[in-house]
Amino acid sequence: IMAADSMEIDDALYSRQRYVLGDTAMQKMAQSHVFLSGIGGLGVEIAKNIILAGVKALTVHDTKQCTKWDLGINFFIHEDDVTSQRNRAEATLPRIAELNPYVHVAASTVPLDETTDLSFLKHYQCVILTEVSLLLQKKINDFCHAQQPPIKFISADVYGVCSRLFCDFGDEFEVLDTTGEEPKEIFISNITQSNPGIVTCLENHPHRLETGQFLTFREVNGMSCLNGSTHQITVVSPYSFSIGDTSEMEPYLHGGIAVQVKTPKMCYFEQLEKQITNPLCLVPDFSKPEAPLQIHVAMLALNHFQENFGRGPNIGCLQDAEEMLKIAISISETLENKPQVNGDVVKWLSRTAQGFLPPLAAAVGGVASQEVLKAVTGKFSPLQQWLYIDVLDIVTPLEKVGSEEFLPRGDRYDALRACIGDSLCQKLHDLNVFLVGCGAIGCEMLKNFALLGVGTGQDKGLVTITDPDLIEKSNLNRQFLFRPHHIQKPKSYTAAEATLNINPYIKIDSDINKVCPATENTYSDEFYTKQDVIVTALDNVEARRYIDSRCVANLRPLIDSGTMGTKGHTEVIVPHLTESYNSHRDPPEEEIPFCTLKSFPAAIEHTIQWARDKFESSFSHKPSLFNKFWQTYPSAEEVLQRIKSGESLEGCFHVIKTLSRRPRNWTQCVELARVKFEKYFSHKALQLLHSFPLDTRLKDGSLFWQSPKRPPFPVKFEFNDPL
Repeated sequence: IMAADSMEIDDALYSRQRYVLGDTAMQKMAQSHVFLSGIGGLGVEIAKNIILAGVKALTVHDTKQCTKWDLGINFFIHEDDVTSQRNRAEATLPRIAELNPYVHVAASTVPLDETTDLSFLKHYQCVILTEVSLLLQKKINDFCHAQQPPIKFISADVYGVCSRLFCDFGDEFEVLDTTGEEPKEIFISNITQSNPGIVTCLENHPHRLETGQFLTFREVNGMSCLNGSTHQITVVSPYSFSIGDTSEMEPYLHGGIAVQVKTPKMCYFEQLEKQITNPLCLVPDFSKPEAPLQIHVAMLALNHFQENFGRGPNIGCLQDAEEMLKIAISISETLENKPQVNGDVVKWLSRTAQGFLPPLAAAVGGVASQEVLKAVTGKFSPLQQWLYIDVLDIVTPLEKVGSEEFLPRGDRYDALRACIGDSLCQKLHDLNVFLVGCGAIGCEMLKNFALLGVGTGQDKGLVTITDPDLIEKSNLNRQFLFRPHHIQKPKSYTAAEATLNINPYIKIDSDINKVCPATENTYSDEFYTKQDVIVTALDNVEARRYIDSRCVANLRPLIDSGTMGTKGHTEVIVPHLTESYNSHRDPPEEEIPFCTLKSFPAAIEHTIQWARDKFESSFSHKPSLFNKFWQTYPSAEEVLQRIKSGESLEGCFHVIKTLSRRPRNWTQCVELARVKFEKYFSHKALQLLHSFPLDTRLKDGSLFWQSPKRPPFPVKFEFNDPL
């Protein structure tokens, strides 16, 4: 993120991420050294993500040589790497290093096994293991956990249709901000004089707080001893919460704002050895709450199988699946909860364990990378401590498909074929896909398409992409197909070229058109009916609604996804099976009344909108009126003549006013700013308080200045105040 001798953040590159993480977290990342072992399909995903995020240094470790198998799982390994039998870390190094010039990336090819002296790991703040045996994971985890401070430990694996992620950040790990959200401000309508005191919010404004959070109070009238004090709350309803004993306080009169106080939270972690027998699992799918423990047992059985036989279970081999099932049943008895063994999970894990699904690796790699950032920054709640994600839904329909379908054919899709069979691979090759948008999600989609072989069929198959935007420097932080030398080039053309580097056999047609009613000659009904699936990677709702309407009209399936800060969504829309995107709408955003903006701003949103309106007026609206006038009347002499003759020219008064007040040098600019300051931040407040003094009452006797109205306070200009 920063040069070695400076802690200045490159805002042109990191502006979006800086907004989400904040400067403190960014600077902690920029001082962090990370070690990653295993640069296969999952490892390269993690490396890519944390390099883009901007740690100080990353060491990638791998002892394996590039094989044809790797072409279908690692998007930075090319055919010449396989031909020359290069080490995977060395082959990948230059390609991941160019993702971010601020990150120092090194490769290590020395063996890492039970005999290795682990003291070299003391140089790192975080260690990530992929493709490492469970015995070695335990040894390295014990070493990391014993250090002071502990080295943050993450292990991740993808075996066929199942994946596993484990985190251990030490006995005690302090999280400075669990959510990353802005502190909430709640306007108060009433506080009871009772034990406990109940605080009620303004009508139709739910507080969205959680029990145990802390609030501080200000601007409370009557119960004024609350002002400046901090209280832990208990949620009573969506519109009320209790704050402890208020029975001895003065009666509440009116007003008041409760502001959420961010407090650090301590998280506690156990070592891998202990967590294996008594796992603490996150449940990602509430329709299958039992699944994490079932996969936990199955993957432990897989690890024991590998240790016992010195190999993984053979692809589609029923005997190996039976052996793994026996191991799973015996392991289940050793665990504290003695979870029930799911035979289908064990069987499919055994049959597909040698295979690899790139989209599953992309998802797990994304989550693992987020855990790395949490580990080195102390921001956001970490994973405690296991996450299991499976895609058994994909293979369940393949129950009766012969095992020969899954066997390798000697091409780049063998890892995929081991999971889904050759027939499904061929279907992927023959797909026609229309991808709209080549930003962050678009780049990820194209990478997955290339690894899956989408649009590579001999007679069928084509990926069509379009994006009217040009590449900017801020895109490079998350749109990993682009490099600095691509800035100001079209996203779609550049993304297509980069995708061909991953898989030279993909057929890809790139456009720079916007998908809208104006381009319906290009993207006609005939075009849509030729597509097998439409994928949107857009940044606005309007475009999503339009494309959804075209998909509905032509009965085409649509996959939509998007992100905003730390949040994201994905939605699969299938004709005759699911509702469409347009079937549901977010509630309209409340517009801020003009009088609220002008005289009674109460929330930060009001002041921001007020500032935007002033900016728009001064630097957009008024200059455009001025320019429009001179486009209509190009000659100043002609204007003067027509005014003298008594003619009324539209916009003339505004132009004369602008010209007469226009500052002609720096001193006059400062004078104008000083006058504006007095007008906006002193005179207007004084005038409002003159018109409505603080004790003004309405006809019903209630105070004029009470929530949500907040009285203004004039600001005195201080020459030495930097703001």
